[in-house]
Amino acid sequence: MNRSSKIFIAGHKGLVGSAVYRNLLKHGYKNLFVISKKKLNLKNSEKVQSYLKKNKIEYMVICAALAGGIVANQKYPVEFFNENIMIQNSLLNSALKLKLKRTIFLGTSCIYPHKARTPIKENLLLTGKLHQTNEAYAIAKIAGIKLSEAMYRQHNLDIVCLMPTNVYGINDKYSEEKSHVIPGMIYKFLKAKKLKKKRIELWGDGSPRREFIFSDDLAEAIFLVLKAKKKKLFNYCDKKFPLINIGTGEIYSIKNLANLIKYKTSYKGKIYFNKKYPNGVMDKNIDCTIIKKLNWKPQYNLIHGLDVILKDLKKH
Repeated sequence: MNRSSKIFIAGHKGLVGSAVYRNLLKHGYKNLFVISKKKLNLKNSEKVQSYLKKNKIEYMVICAALAGGIVANQKYPVEFFNENIMIQNSLLNSALKLKLKRTIFLGTSCIYPHKARTPIKENLLLTGKLHQTNEAYAIAKIAGIKLSEAMYRQHNLDIVCLMPTNVYGINDKYSEEKSHVIPGMIYKFLKAKKLKKKRIELWGDGSPRREFIFSDDLAEAIFLVLKAKKKKLFNYCDKKFPLINIGTGEIYSIKNLANLIKYKTSYKGKIYFNKKYPNGVMDKNIDCTIIKKLNWKPQYNLIHGLDVILKDLKKH
């Protein structure tokens, strides 16, 4: 890959896709192709193939997905399953048909068994049960990984699957229902502060531990993987299909995270943890030995990352 390579970013308006776009521009890559879902239905394989062929795309980063927090996952499992299966099948089959030079497929750390020993290594995929709170989404993503692996083995197609931990950053979704944990908490605290509420309610007992990665750090990892030689990635992955975790090793309990966001948003009320609701997976920090071999390391810790997104939110 060089600076004149034609790269398509699927899902460029989302949290990760927008960070990948910014990152590639920063590194001097100008031949970037993006298109809104109104103009190109990513679930339509024929139209996707036509778009990629017409623009002579060489590389693709698949950031497009339907994602959300524990509330949305439990409320809309059918949508989470179907949307992701259709989007990724269309894009991956198009990559195969056109023999793209490299495709990056983004998954999630929730693909791993919910009782896996931490830090979770990549080879623990499919060694135990998934957590019921996000099972539909996780199975859809596992299907994408397994399709990628089949294409890699059967057709020697250059595909790399990356499994990031909980991502947050600029251009996130802020709502009570559709957000992941950090933007969801920020939304609740800012709303409670505005309405002068004396307490906010959070799900679970606050004990689950989570690992977080700033979207720009993930984008840099994606860039390094896009550039890396196929043989090098193969060797780093123990001469197996390249499935690579992306995490930071910075872990917070939900309770500690809530107190940190309470402080950062200057909310003066109390936090009530409603134990009637599920905690989700108790601990899912991941092993990042492989990505570190590409000399990647995160530039943002959680405190710095929160400062950046809260400052950005004030602009809007």
